[in-house]
Amino acid sequence: MKAAGLLCVLFAIYGCSGKPYVIEPDVKADSSLTNRLYVVGHGWHVGLVIAAEELNRSIPDLEERFGQAEYYELGWGDDGFYQAHEITTGVTLQAIVWSRGTVMHVVALPVSPVEYFPGSDVADTCLNAEGADSLRLYLSSSFARDAANNLVELKRGIYGDSQFYKGEGRYHLLNTSNKWAAKALKSAGMEISPTFRLTADSVMAFVRQNRKACSRLSTPSP
Repeated sequence: MKAAGLLCVLFAIYGCSGKPYVIEPDVKADSSLTNRLYVVGHGWHVGLVIAAEELNRSIPDLEERFGQAEYYELGWGDDGFYQAHEITTGVTLQAIVWSRGTVMHVVALPVSPVEYFPGSDVADTCLNAEGADSLRLYLSSSFARDAANNLVELKRGIYGDSQFYKGEGRYHLLNTSNKWAAKALKSAGMEISPTFRLTADSVMAFVRQNRKACSRLSTPSP
């Protein structure tokens, strides 16, 4: 019983804490829903997909690296686990217990994620301008930067035209890649509690249950 109580306290303390921090949008704002956000299920984690032109304004380094992409898919996770060629028990335990650091994974998509990931679970929702702005700030804050305020490139990414970058924050049992995605959704203005969103399925289910349709599309629909 004591152990269960301690676990509940830890979840309460670390539910939304830990870098990158949630960027609270203006919840009273009532602008049109014109910014589409996609969430892609990849089994053990999810990726977030937004129009490249939106994120390039906050992170111009991405446009320099990828050129004229249509969309970016972004994911955050443990340095060793995310970049491992083979997922072993040792790699998994190291990520949970003594993570060496975190990375951001960015993939440039030439088409919508529905077309790019035909065999994956893809959900979408639409955000107002205020939610889109705070989401961009959250995503930008997920990248570590050097002394000149540039992104820190690591090795090439997992698939397609992709790149790993050094990330902000520390990965652990209560601050996982799916928790990062849930904090992104909260930053985007969605009424989600990231505390128990530890699995990809739980994040995908929330997006589907709370989906909002676009009032006017600012990006092409698939």
